[in-house]
Amino acid sequence: MKTKVLFFIRLAIAIILIQTLRFKFTGHPDSIFIFKQVGLEPYGRIGIGVLELIAGILLLIPKTIWAGAILTLGIISGALIMHLTKLGIVVNNDGGILFITAVVVFILAAITLYFYRKTIPFLK
Repeated sequence: MKTKVLFFIRLAIAIILIQTLRFKFTGHPDSIFIFKQVGLEPYGRIGIGVLELIAGILLLIPKTIWAGAILTLGIISGALIMHLTKLGIVVNNDGGILFITAVVVFILAAITLYFYRKTIPFLK
């Protein structure tokens, strides 16, 4: 049972990370606005998109789940810091959906890392 729940948590994180890529890689106006606000447009938008793709893939490969969770925590920590400093909770009248999604992904990635902590090679 626990294995199935953890799989669906990992899958949810991967889906959330990967579904945002179409906005980042196609230059959606909302994505451009966000990255201009934080001074990372266009290289930060593309770079973070690539990192999110890598994290999403790593979360789905059993031997690299821990790496995907750590990478996700790093990416989402940056997003949360930007929301709390430069962007604000509500961005472009989204009602705080981006912020709430980031918080949820952060919590799910932390749960994932906790349960897979014993698979981290350099901590064995």
